[in-house]
Amino acid sequence: MMSWRRQWWWWWWCFAVLSAAAVDSVCGGEVTYDGRSLIINGQRNILFSGSIHYPRSTPEMWPSLISKAKHGGIDVIETYVFWNQHEPQLGQYDFSGRRDIVRFIKLVQAQGLYVCLRIGPFIQSEWNYGGFPFWLHDIPGIVYREDNEPFKFYMQNFTTKIVEVMKSERLYAPQGGPIILQQIENEYKTVEKAFGDKGRKYVLWAANMSVGLETGVPWVMCKQDDAPDPIINACNGRRCGETFAGPNSPNKPAIWTENWTSSYPVFGEDARPRPVEDIAFHVALFIAKKNGSFINYYMYHGGTNFGRTASAYVQTAYYDEAPLDEYGLIQQPAWGHLKELHAAVKICSETLLQGSQSNLSLGTNLQEAYVFKGKSGKCVAFLVNNDSRTDVTVVFQNTSYELPRKSISILPDCKIEAFNTAKISTQTNTRSIQTVTKFDSTDQWEKYKESIPNFDDVLSRANMLLEQMNTTKDVSDYLWYTFRYKNDPSNGQSVLSVNSRAHALHAFVNGVHTGSQHGSSSNSSFSLHSTVSFRDGMNNISLLSVMVGLPDSGAYLEHRFAGLRGVQIQSNGSFKGFTNNPWGYQVGLLGEKLQIYTDVGSQKVQWSKFGSSTTELLTWYKTVFDAPNGNEPVALNLASMRKGEVWVNGQSIGRYWVSFLSPSGKPSQIWYHIPRTFLKPTGNLLVLLEEETGYPVGISIGKVYIAKICGHVSESHLPPVISWMRSKKHGNRHGRRPKVQLRCPPNRSISRILFASYGTPSGDCEGYAVGSCHSANSRSNVEKSLFGENDVFGSSLK
Repeated sequence: MMSWRRQWWWWWWCFAVLSAAAVDSVCGGEVTYDGRSLIINGQRNILFSGSIHYPRSTPEMWPSLISKAKHGGIDVIETYVFWNQHEPQLGQYDFSGRRDIVRFIKLVQAQGLYVCLRIGPFIQSEWNYGGFPFWLHDIPGIVYREDNEPFKFYMQNFTTKIVEVMKSERLYAPQGGPIILQQIENEYKTVEKAFGDKGRKYVLWAANMSVGLETGVPWVMCKQDDAPDPIINACNGRRCGETFAGPNSPNKPAIWTENWTSSYPVFGEDARPRPVEDIAFHVALFIAKKNGSFINYYMYHGGTNFGRTASAYVQTAYYDEAPLDEYGLIQQPAWGHLKELHAAVKICSETLLQGSQSNLSLGTNLQEAYVFKGKSGKCVAFLVNNDSRTDVTVVFQNTSYELPRKSISILPDCKIEAFNTAKISTQTNTRSIQTVTKFDSTDQWEKYKESIPNFDDVLSRANMLLEQMNTTKDVSDYLWYTFRYKNDPSNGQSVLSVNSRAHALHAFVNGVHTGSQHGSSSNSSFSLHSTVSFRDGMNNISLLSVMVGLPDSGAYLEHRFAGLRGVQIQSNGSFKGFTNNPWGYQVGLLGEKLQIYTDVGSQKVQWSKFGSSTTELLTWYKTVFDAPNGNEPVALNLASMRKGEVWVNGQSIGRYWVSFLSPSGKPSQIWYHIPRTFLKPTGNLLVLLEEETGYPVGISIGKVYIAKICGHVSESHLPPVISWMRSKKHGNRHGRRPKVQLRCPPNRSISRILFASYGTPSGDCEGYAVGSCHSANSRSNVEKSLFGENDVFGSSLK
């Protein structure tokens, strides 16, 4: 054999075609559990679950998302229940549109999958106020999430409401529905200590309350090691195979409710995608070491934080690096590699669930084998290399196995490798956005300048600085703080200093902008210091305090402070404080109050032509556009803007903050998802509120698609897991070979081959080159294999 390993690299372009698929449905049954697994209708299964949150996508997207999850080997769809979406006002419930949780769950059932319903109702989830409706804040005597009677009353009321809705629609498994698991509270152990004895009493109460609802389905508490019986304690995190203490009773199964597929994104930070090799490693370790039987990926599809639903500093795009991206497109290799993992585990699930476990060293404390043996003689092995730096060769049952660094190999028969967590044989893809509409003429835009209120203009007054969240009641991100200052003619230049615990601040003196400042997710407060030349006599100072989402976690959330903490003016070396001073307040902006982002509301103000390259703070911009043709996802490029919010046909697609650069010097997000269902064929109204000095002429609209797919296989790669299943059926596992498998996304097909090399190619999907050894016929052979068939534009190639 030659010293180099022969490899294939192939790259393809794809284009659109039509396709359809059939689905089936699940029937529920009794759900119980023991120390090994959930037991559904008398059957044990290792279940893979994926988080898809219904309000973070549109109902029209739900069937496709669920279908793609199913074809990725997912058995269960997990979702939180969003209290502030369903009861935005006390006693007024909303289950329409993106809030239609019943429709969502029935679609999951129709695709043949189960549901894990995480009621909470505190959910955190980088969701505004942790999912709590803000009216809860105004309940007299309330303290969230402790043994507090007012809070327990409303928490129980909402939890009961959701359970009653599920029961009335017969959605629990014993009723024939898909819900097999549900959650009460959320990661309470992280705050329990702050509440002392009232925290422990609250945990016991929450457990008894939920069990008393008699759903016939088990309940879990995540990150609650002492969850009271019969509640199952579950793990959240990246490394539950290492960090989970295990079930707190021998009669409870090991459940992983959140395996984080990425890090949640915040403005001002770079994306931190998690390698799929690491995700797969810790899933395999959890199964092997902890006897894990339920693993949920958080998120499997992140989606979009539409409107003002994101919590403090959190981006509009949510977990875009998940196996299904923000737009619902399959993200490779994550989706495909995890699908292979799921298939490998399913092959040996019977032995894993019913066999006896043992483990043995494979040479050092960093290499070991977990072996499961069934009564019928079946054997399954997980070979673990926990060394993060070194590839190793281990000997197991007199056979040598190569284990890449930090990897696990699964041997369904204790002999032949079916899967290794670090060996990716699935394809990789590249997402592209094609610009189809530009708004590059000032004549296309109209503007409306938001007025700057003075102390005499506002009706709300107080002789102190008010806390912002309690003042706005979360109806707006904005609160104007206004006061008057009489300047002595002898004063020269002065310095206006403002301390804030909000997220951003814009200062105006006599209607003129004098400075802006903002905080970050890692700093709860910031200060603005602005040099000002006051006019003689009375001056109007207007301070616009801005929140970018409410906090979503922590103890005593109801006591959290936001807004201005201190204001002073320094003149001629002396300081004058205005904290306890007559203040005037205005909640929100006039444009918000008039809803000028809607067709009707936009007619309530006088718009003017943009007509120049000059931009001003606090300006609304509007234009109209036609929907792009086709059915690809649509996105708005806001790279030329700075900070604000954007609406399409009256529906907010979220906040943007392009001016807040990450450590790498780039905006955290410039593309913003416009769901197709938000659009009309023609005459769509696009409105932006720009807080700073963004330039709308640079905005464009694009269509999102998977433009390029590629695959890489060498002799060291493993054959597809499906070949194990086929070879098992035909009794020949040794004829399995590594294969390049490439498949276009749904509704697309291959159009041309960009690159193919059999030999020693280098590079990845972004850039590639032939190596010192290369077969000159590589590309032509691939083209013959693909385009020589009767179906010239086939959807896959192996």
